[in-house]
This record gives sequence, C-alpha cells and structure tokens, in this order.
Amino acid sequence: MISTQEYSALPDAASLQRLSKALAVLDAINSQDVEYRYYTYNAAWGEGEEVLEMSDGEGDQMLILFRPEGCVINGYLDGYDQPDKAKVTRGLPEVFDDFIFGEPVNSIGTTFCLWYTPEHGWQTGVVENEDDGSEELLYMLDGNPETYAEWADEYYGDETERSPSEVEAVAKIYRGETLTKATVLGIVDELEDWAQLEEDLQGIGYPYDFS
Repeated sequence: MISTQEYSALPDAASLQRLSKALAVLDAINSQDVEYRYYTYNAAWGEGEEVLEMSDGEGDQMLILFRPEGCVINGYLDGYDQPDKAKVTRGLPEVFDDFIFGEPVNSIGTTFCLWYTPEHGWQTGVVENEDDGSEELLYMLDGNPETYAEWADEYYGDETERSPSEVEAVAKIYRGETLTKATVLGIVDELEDWAQLEEDLQGIGYPYDFS
C-alpha cells in the first residue's frame, strides 16, 4: 500500500498528472452529477497550475497541485489528529508554499503532505505518527486500472443493475488515449448528457472525439 511510510510506488509528476486527469474523466462518466463524484480536475486552477481534488463528501479530502516544478499532495482525513504542519512540510520547496499554507488547503487541514520535484523525487516532512490515514487516500494512485474499476463498481454500482466497468476501457483512459463514445460505453451502459461530458472534459483538459 502507498502511504507516507512507503511511497516509492507513486508515479512521477507527469505520470501522476495523467492519472489524475484519468480519475476525473472516469468519475465524470460515472456520475454526471458533480455532487457524487470523488475526483474532479481543474486544468485552469491558476497560471501554470492545475489541481486534482478528491472528496468523499464526508470530510476526507485530497488536493494535488501540479506546477512546472513538480507537484504536491495535501491530504486531510476527518477524525485523525492533525500533526504539526511545520513538521510534516519540513523541506517543502518554497514554490508550493502559497498552495499548502493558503486557501483552501489552510481551511481544509493537513494530516499528511508529500511532494515531488525532478531533482529529488518524492519526499515528505517529519512523520511522527505512522497512522496518518494516508494509505486510505493514496491507494488509488497506484496506476492500476483494476484498482479504479473495482472501486467504481462498488461505489457507483451499489444498489444498481449497471454492468461492471471494462478494465480495458479504464486502461485506455489511464493511458490518456482520446476518449470515444465506445470507450465511454465501456464504463457505463448509457450516458444521458453527452454535452455535459464534453464540458467536463474541456475543464479537465482531456482529448475526446465523439464524432
């Protein structure tokens, strides 16, 4: 499992950014109502900045900021003690300060933090409590399409008669392939609003061709 104790399986920033967009695309397909999505992606967060947000609607949140210099992950798990933020961010590159110490991260809270730069790879600050819940949020970042497919079938398929997601359809999106109607229908049996999905894809910055 990926956690602040063992994060060698995390992909580099470029690969994580591609995966983050894929997770947002998949959730946009699985739920056209943004209220029920876990993963959303904003390709226009700020100048040169893009952000993945994970929220379970019950207090747990994860934000990943992507910049040309690398990326940083802020995780907050409801019910866990918040550590000394100065310690868990010790060594954080200054370029990420405005994000980690500004809003909305400051109001959300921080139970763990990791960052990546090409020079040093993945790093974290001082982790005094191994039980920080990080593996509960980071496990989806393993790059395995089956991980998402299994989770989505349980979360979005609960109490419904929808078909299981095709793992190969998920894999195509993980690889960043242009999204087609056939791939979408490998994730869900039908889609009510294709125009809404197009709008979501534009906000994510993901290629598609529904012709």
